[in-house]
Amino acid sequence: MDKKDKINISLIVLISSILFIPFLGGSHLFDWDEINFAECAREMIVTGNYSQVQINFQAFWEKPPLFIWMQALSMKAFGVNEFAARFPNAICGIFTLVTIYLIGRKIYDRKFALTWVFVYASSFLTFFYFKSGIIDPWFNLFIFIAIYNALLFTNNPSSRESYKQVLLAGAAIGLAVLTKGPVGLLVFGLTVGIFILIKRFRDVGTIKHLLLFLLSFVIFGFGWFIIEIVKGNGVLVKEFIDYQIRLFNTKDSGHGGFLLYHFVILLIGCFPASIFFLQSHKKSESDTPFQKHSKRWMILLFWVVLILFTIVKTKIVHYSSMCWFPLTYLSAYSIYKLQSGESNFKKWVTTTGMVLSILLGTIFTLLPLIDVIKPALIKSQLIGDKFAVENLKADGGWFGFEWIIGLSFLVISTYTFYQFKKGKTKFIQPLLFVSLFTIFTFSIMVVPKVERYTQGAAIDFYKTLKGKDCYLETAGFKSYAYLFYADKQPQLNTPEMLKFTKEIGEREAKEGVYDPMISFSRYCVIYMLDNKLTKDGYLVIKFMDEEDFAKRYPNYKKMYSKNGFVFLKKEAGQ
Repeated sequence: MDKKDKINISLIVLISSILFIPFLGGSHLFDWDEINFAECAREMIVTGNYSQVQINFQAFWEKPPLFIWMQALSMKAFGVNEFAARFPNAICGIFTLVTIYLIGRKIYDRKFALTWVFVYASSFLTFFYFKSGIIDPWFNLFIFIAIYNALLFTNNPSSRESYKQVLLAGAAIGLAVLTKGPVGLLVFGLTVGIFILIKRFRDVGTIKHLLLFLLSFVIFGFGWFIIEIVKGNGVLVKEFIDYQIRLFNTKDSGHGGFLLYHFVILLIGCFPASIFFLQSHKKSESDTPFQKHSKRWMILLFWVVLILFTIVKTKIVHYSSMCWFPLTYLSAYSIYKLQSGESNFKKWVTTTGMVLSILLGTIFTLLPLIDVIKPALIKSQLIGDKFAVENLKADGGWFGFEWIIGLSFLVISTYTFYQFKKGKTKFIQPLLFVSLFTIFTFSIMVVPKVERYTQGAAIDFYKTLKGKDCYLETAGFKSYAYLFYADKQPQLNTPEMLKFTKEIGEREAKEGVYDPMISFSRYCVIYMLDNKLTKDGYLVIKFMDEEDFAKRYPNYKKMYSKNGFVFLKKEAGQ
């Protein structure tokens, strides 16, 4: 690495730190995923049990512990708060941009590497996820490092570096599995396997290569699982595996979607990279064999992930997020060829870009004006979801000028695509810059206000019960927010409640209807409804359930309702 590369990397670290770290705590954590993982980390700290992931102080078998450990370490440093929960992903953002610079530099040159960094940082979803508290940024980075080392290995399996490459690939996939689960190995295995089949690749290395990969993978990926089995927690591991299988067969947690869900998510969510990606598949005669080899891997990785999660019935935005690496690579490739004069803008691509610019710009402009337009919107009855209508009645606390951000994006981005139609590539950088500026300012000025509509009233209530010796649950909807923001302690799961939940759980298990995903919280609610309480009990329900709830459980008295939530209390002794 020469001096110029060191300067570029230092600038990437500095700029990405400015982009990703400030204002991480500007909004509450979002239910479910963000609060779920942060709560697991908080409970690790509260119990001192760092070997087992818990939620509501019960074994949580959906996720392995690596990311939770990162969050717990961050909370030890910064306190139990939103900033600490999101800080690991801000660091991941810095590592990711440095990684893709180094990879881009090796495949092409500094110009390509910096273009790739700029494209990745300025795409909407890729930016947002580095300011979130979910698992996927680290999970995806580990998988991509493994894929890149497989790319290098298959380019020259007999090189002196091949043993290092398989070791790094095994370690990275192991860390991916320890971060989120075996789907990391599945993505890697499918991509490598299909590459071998399509290219009729026969030189797959020696037995020593395979053994080194497996050894590295087992050490980094299976160490925790083996320890848990040795400690007698084999049931936990079995539940974890069963859950991973179920994700492919069911619409988990109500997250269903139409067949082409992820195609639409990538097209809109990865704007503007997705637009340049559309014309990136054309072959280039000027590419070296290694560059052509790299492009094949990127195309293969993209389609393997996209097809895989199109098949999976659970549809969640970040499930296809592994596509972002090859998508932005191919987008940078397209820009690189456009700016060198080797290719030209296709009219249908620039038209698509202009349409998306107008669509997104209009949404970004109108969203901050929601308090102005919501009376007419509510009166029109265009929104069929009654709970969403009640959410809209919240006060977002807008300053009144946030719409200028969206309007600026609308004008500038539309104008750049107009210039692209004329073949002017010099407007690519302004498009990337306005996209980056828009998403950065939106994350600071708009997202916290949007959060006030979706969950603000409920979280405000949970905070009032922090440190209070009481029962607290949500009924009729799933949430982890009450655990985190009321700072629930393990002793609040009283012996009599735990005995009740165990008995009903054993009965349902015999009947074949036990669902460990949702049962414990549901049993806690049943306990609070059907038993005399030794301390005050609080329930949060949605307003649509209020009338029926009042008839069935008159001991729960309404405290107040706000923005679609109803807050109920049952006095101790009742």
